[in-house]
Amino acid sequence: MGLFQDDFYSTKVTKRRRRFGKARGAQEAWPRSRRSRGLSTLQIATISSVISAFVAVLLFSMITGLPSSGKEAAVVSALNSKQLDSTVDPYDRLVTAAAKVRPTVVSIVNYKDAKKDKNNLEDSALGSGVIFKKDQGQAFVITNNHVIEGSQELEVVTVNGEMKKAKLVGADKVNDIAVLAVNDKNINEVAEMGDSDKLRLGETVFAIGNPLGLGDTLTSGIVSYTNRIVPVSLNQDGVYDWEQEVIQTDAAINEGNSGGALVDLNGQVIGINTMKIADTGVEGLGFAIPVDQVMKTVDQLMAHGKIARPYIGVYSMDLGNPYAPLDDDQVKELKLPSNVTDGVVVLDAIGPAQEAGLKLNDVIVKFNDEPIKTTLEMKKFLYDKVKIGDTLKVTFYRDGKEQTTNVKLAEKPDQ
Repeated sequence: MGLFQDDFYSTKVTKRRRRFGKARGAQEAWPRSRRSRGLSTLQIATISSVISAFVAVLLFSMITGLPSSGKEAAVVSALNSKQLDSTVDPYDRLVTAAAKVRPTVVSIVNYKDAKKDKNNLEDSALGSGVIFKKDQGQAFVITNNHVIEGSQELEVVTVNGEMKKAKLVGADKVNDIAVLAVNDKNINEVAEMGDSDKLRLGETVFAIGNPLGLGDTLTSGIVSYTNRIVPVSLNQDGVYDWEQEVIQTDAAINEGNSGGALVDLNGQVIGINTMKIADTGVEGLGFAIPVDQVMKTVDQLMAHGKIARPYIGVYSMDLGNPYAPLDDDQVKELKLPSNVTDGVVVLDAIGPAQEAGLKLNDVIVKFNDEPIKTTLEMKKFLYDKVKIGDTLKVTFYRDGKEQTTNVKLAEKPDQ
């Protein structure tokens, strides 16, 4: 019986054919063959093979970016004769890119207590870095600020195992970037920086660094998101007070991979690995700082050793923070109008804010007539829209009354 229980798909002779045979007696049971009015099966198969090969060539050209003109006949011939080149490695670009970047990625050892035995790394931190420049006998390394934070002494370990004492050129806690300098003896390669603005969703990338202290380790994946915004706690106190723009990837980024390179298939660094989300049931969520953003920070660190930012001089908390809300008695003490539900409550005023007359329990609601609802918005305004020395108009509530004052912004002191 046929698949569809129909005589057309069955191997049996139809009842009509059997009746035809009996009626004709000794004559043939089947009608005589007639001249075919269409293409033969062989012709159809040949044409289909050629068309399939041509489409395959076009798809191959689109995927690889190689020009297709003038090569169809050769490829079709190869396909028809089944003589494909078995030496072509589809992952060859990955292998070549990794070989190009590998010599420029180093391990970083952060000795938090330089007096202890350096052979005992128990009180030390391990991370990664990328050599991006050589100049006047020195090689310069990009890494994360959190890799070198709290260090008393730093060492860089090159891919060939050579250990070099490192000097901190500058670091920025906000962007989580630091630059180190070492002598450039036996360092022959520097990383080529790419363009993170041109990244595409799904693009193949790989992370290279020093995960878990293993050294010189490579993981691959894709770009899951080109410009993800993730909240971070700059003071590591569990309160999110900044937002970092990052590249999201499913390439494994483990402890010690921080500061290493996220690389495209051209062997260009397109990001600096910085963090991952580690939780039960979570995997494939790693993040890297886009290289365009990294290099802006690096240029300022190379020139000045730090990033100069304005500050107003207030310690604050958010009026409408859903995670740490004020209780009813605290809200009553502020004496705010019922329509004021967002703003920044001043807990202490120093420097410019103190000089301008701000004090405890003032509630800041505007900068230069732009609404300020949270501490995060306050920091973004200060870092992005004004500069050191500017005079800032601050609108705030004190004892239920709206007031304004002018604050002359100073340079944020080192912390």
